[in-house]
Amino acid sequence: MKSMKVFNIYTSFVMLIIFISCKNDNDIKSDSEIRHRYYNLEKQGWKSKMHIQKVDNIDFTATEVPIIYYLLKDSPNQDLIATDSIYEQNKRERVIEFVFQDESEEDLLEDKFTNLDYQKAVEYMSFTIQKDFSVITSKNDTIQCSGVMFERNFKIAPYHKLLLFFSDINPNDKIQLIYQDKLFKKGTLKFRFKEPILKL
Repeated sequence: MKSMKVFNIYTSFVMLIIFISCKNDNDIKSDSEIRHRYYNLEKQGWKSKMHIQKVDNIDFTATEVPIIYYLLKDSPNQDLIATDSIYEQNKRERVIEFVFQDESEEDLLEDKFTNLDYQKAVEYMSFTIQKDFSVITSKNDTIQCSGVMFERNFKIAPYHKLLLFFSDINPNDKIQLIYQDKLFKKGTLKFRFKEPILKL
């Protein structure tokens, strides 16, 4: 009877070791697969997929940025499995980097470009400009910009950059960015992203 009890304890111990071993193998495999996917992301050259339109003296540049880029940038030492899990929860979000630059590298927020006081132009870029952007999906759904972040450069760089945020879009959907330019009065600009930015 005692030997049977010892045998059961031994069997349970062996099963536990096998279970932990398999779990660790799966964790290693998962982590390895995720690292490989992020390596591929880096090599994709997503920054080269920018779309530039020139109207008069201004270059308007739109680049779709992978959500995973910001997750890794914000927490470079974070467990990649946790990062992948956060990505899965947010994969219907889209981020577009939008850059304005004068061909002579003048500050576009000066009143001669905007007909606004400089501080008013900064406020427009920080808050109001969000209403000027929307996205059209392949199903012709119009998604309004849900948020904007104006990256202040305090006249150090010769351009101005916005990060535009859009919600509830299929991650595999092709989109078109629509910009109704009310700040510089250059009309409607359209930027078509012909393929999904990231295939995980």
